[in-house]
Amino acid sequence: MASDNVESFLSTIEEQEIVAAIRTAEDTTSGEIRVHIENTCNDMLEQRALEVFSVLKMDNTIDRNGVLIYVAVNDHKFSIYGDQGINNLVPDHFWDDTKTVIQNHFKNGQFKQGLVDGILHAGEQLKTHFPIKANDINELPNTISKG
Repeated sequence: MASDNVESFLSTIEEQEIVAAIRTAEDTTSGEIRVHIENTCNDMLEQRALEVFSVLKMDNTIDRNGVLIYVAVNDHKFSIYGDQGINNLVPDHFWDDTKTVIQNHFKNGQFKQGLVDGILHAGEQLKTHFPIKANDINELPNTISKG
């Protein structure tokens, strides 16, 4: 079954810990972070991450500062996609440290910890360029989407 891999990738408790990490990261930034998990990207990782970003309407944030952490379980691949508001402000290697944090955990089969640490690291990165505002609203759901 195709969906079994996505469903068994994280336990319910692990998913709750990831959602809690998203909330914690977003407490310090107006940036919006989402995680999407699916079985395969059919060897088109960056293109699929962009498609998911669009389907999740992550490009509709006021400051265009949405960040997607996309995971293709069966392909053993992941990508971080930042919207144009972020990419217009930051150096090209902005997400490299976050990718390394995630990758080091993923190599050891620690998927939940990789995502939690990656989310928290991304939040730290985002708060420099997009600090939380007094009138900040949560523009996107803090849920894990699955495909």
